[in-house]
Amino acid sequence: MKILLNIDYQTIFGEQMFVNLLPNDHTAKTKTIAMESDDQQHWRAQVNIPATTKQVDYYYSVERSGRPYRHEWLVTPHRLEMNAERAKQFKAYDHWIDSPEESYLYSSALTDCVAHREAKPTRPTEFQRTVRLKVRAPQLRKGERLALTGAGNALGDWNPLKAIEMNEHLHNEWVCSLDASLTGSAMEFKFVVLDSENDVTPLWEDGANRTVVVPTMNDGDVIVYELQEARFSAIHPWKGAGTVVPIFSLRSHHSFGVGDFGDLRLMIDWAAQTRQSAIQVLPINDTTMTHTWEDSYPYNAISIYALHPQYADLSQLPPLADEERRRHYEALRQELNALPQIDYERVNEAKRAYLEELFAQEGKRTMAKVAYKRFFEENKWWLEPYANYCVERDNSGTMKFWWYVQFILDLQMKETHDYARKKGVILKGDIPIGVNREGVDVLMEPRYFNLNGQAGAPPDAFSTNGQNWGFPTYNWDEMLKDGCQWWVRRFRKMADYFDAYRIDHVLGFFRIWEIPIHSVHGLLGQFSPSLGMTREEIEAYGLKWNERLFTEPYIADWTLDRIFGNEKETVKAKFLDQRDDGLYQMKPEYDTQRKVEQAFADYPQSTLKEKLYSLISDVLFVRDRKEPDRLFHPRIAVQLDLIYEALDDGQRYAFNRLYNDYYYRRNNHFWYHEAMKKLPRLTEATRMLVCAEDLGMVPECVAWVIDELRILSLEIQSMPKDPNVRFGHLSRNPYRSVCTISTHDMPTLRQWWDEDKERTQDYYSSMLYRSGEAPHPLPGWLAKEIVSRHLTSPSMLCLLSLQDWLSIDESLRLPDPNGERINIPANPRHYWRWRMHLCIEDLMTDKDFSDTVKELIVSSGRI
Repeated sequence: MKILLNIDYQTIFGEQMFVNLLPNDHTAKTKTIAMESDDQQHWRAQVNIPATTKQVDYYYSVERSGRPYRHEWLVTPHRLEMNAERAKQFKAYDHWIDSPEESYLYSSALTDCVAHREAKPTRPTEFQRTVRLKVRAPQLRKGERLALTGAGNALGDWNPLKAIEMNEHLHNEWVCSLDASLTGSAMEFKFVVLDSENDVTPLWEDGANRTVVVPTMNDGDVIVYELQEARFSAIHPWKGAGTVVPIFSLRSHHSFGVGDFGDLRLMIDWAAQTRQSAIQVLPINDTTMTHTWEDSYPYNAISIYALHPQYADLSQLPPLADEERRRHYEALRQELNALPQIDYERVNEAKRAYLEELFAQEGKRTMAKVAYKRFFEENKWWLEPYANYCVERDNSGTMKFWWYVQFILDLQMKETHDYARKKGVILKGDIPIGVNREGVDVLMEPRYFNLNGQAGAPPDAFSTNGQNWGFPTYNWDEMLKDGCQWWVRRFRKMADYFDAYRIDHVLGFFRIWEIPIHSVHGLLGQFSPSLGMTREEIEAYGLKWNERLFTEPYIADWTLDRIFGNEKETVKAKFLDQRDDGLYQMKPEYDTQRKVEQAFADYPQSTLKEKLYSLISDVLFVRDRKEPDRLFHPRIAVQLDLIYEALDDGQRYAFNRLYNDYYYRRNNHFWYHEAMKKLPRLTEATRMLVCAEDLGMVPECVAWVIDELRILSLEIQSMPKDPNVRFGHLSRNPYRSVCTISTHDMPTLRQWWDEDKERTQDYYSSMLYRSGEAPHPLPGWLAKEIVSRHLTSPSMLCLLSLQDWLSIDESLRLPDPNGERINIPANPRHYWRWRMHLCIEDLMTDKDFSDTVKELIVSSGRI
């Protein structure tokens, strides 16, 4: 079969257009065909395909000077169905498709959950000559369908009751085939939206009538016109509401001391009951390193593919045959489930023991099933190294046990995902920015990581010393060589379980805060990549360069008095050596924070240790990671340290100019291009809805990229992105955003309300427009008002933590608001163990609360 593809695209000298034929699966290669043009605007290509081919998916791309320059949006490619029975050749007239403004409408979150409609292949036709029309109409809602009507009997004479039904053969793309012998040489028509009721008034598309001129055709010709998107301004942009809760925090009557995938299904029921559209969870990958509570940190995965065994719902599995063992585990389950918080170690030990006994009983039978064999073949490339890692970590067990456990987890999570789709609820996952430096992923593909650095975050409201997550940083040069396949595989695996995801610390794709391996705190880090400064550049700001003074810890007698007071002489004798310029330096055995940490290993809470850390980080500049002898970076937040205090007024002025240029202007365009090398490949890897966690020290270029790639930003009223206001104005939230009150790293609404009464009073007066003194603690009626205001914001999604939802009901919420906190970022050894204080079943049967939540959501138009 011959296909003639045509597209209008204005190129310049040195540019070449290509059509790229997509394979049927991700393992095969894309076939690329060069196009021809006589005028660098009208491009054409001939494609020959086997007669048995049912459909062809393709996209267009441009090369400049022999190198890839740009390509179309890859999420939803062009599709040509070969279903005209008498066709001899197809001739398609396409247009270039960039990422649409409403790309979120093409996400599986909308097409498979909220506005689910089944896309089906078009029925075969037997016309001698066929005109086929294709159009995208992403605004259509659940239960609606597209049709066309126009001038002449063949097009229904403008009567919607005689309109030609179109078929949704691809998500949001509708197609119909017309007999060219009946259409005449020109067609005038419009698209209309119909719903499931035949007598309902149709919705006509905006704008003037459409016209298509039909050329002279031969028998066997099929001409396909790809038309510009249909627009319906009467259909308002969709908005939804939902709940944010870690799966481990869920509690039901049947759970085993920790939330599991069965509990998530119950949470989906409650969400559907209250007209919520989404549930957002924290990462669910396995983090088991030490079998202690320190493994509770969900952002420290040992595998980006393996799910955490703690999430297995044991009640969905076959019962143990031994009655005594069943009674034993049931008693243990009830004991652990009654605890107010998660006992991470006991829960995981108990669940693993249960799964080992079940494997001995059911393993062979399960592994003989077709479903298991299919799972193993599709996942063995990561499953085998993961299982081998677990066996070596524990120095016991067998690989097959871990294959079996991951099969159970995969099956349960996929079934929960399918269940959520049927209920119209979006499951939103979380993709951490880092991985465990000793985990499977680093062991398997070490070329993708920089193990001599540590990822973290610069100082912020959460931590004055910055955050050191300990993760290795990424070797992006290596990752980009194969098109970021490590990330693409990761995202595609996530799409098995979720229809939306949160990119944790999206700033890491622009630049990561990289901390030297010898540091404990984050103050000695630098943005990587970033444009370091030469000595000459620094002096151009008026700051006379003094390498030793500026790059080594500034330790003088007066600074020792300030920091150590009466301990000064003891510190000098044990930890310091005199320098020839009258200053001091750390002795070689204590000259890094890691060496000091080791020296105080038996005294982890020592205040002296923290003071020595601050001594070591008191430098004005840090050396560049790649070019330490040539490039330098001003140390973050150094204005709060003693080296800055030692500068004279002129030096401070010069340094501040340099500092502000470096952190807020110098790298903006550089970081924009760095992000655009990576993020488009990832956002186009799946149809999941993409949401960013774009908090922290956010450079201006982040907003450019997020807008260009149609990513949803995160908007928190108490953490406005505008530095000129204390609180964000909810009415100014962008539509493409997620609005929330608090995250798992923040105090809940009730905690925040009592943290700083002056700030709360300001919020009470200026944001809630109330007079008088703000009440403390936060009453339920006022919490309800705050929740309501967030729900009525313009943001596409308003996702509130379960704790903040519960804050509106004083009879349901936990008496002590401090018991609601999930994480404290300033504490790197925080125990992640918060759990709901009531069961989901009880939440569902509390009609007053559920009706209140439903009423708030419905009245805000988030349905």
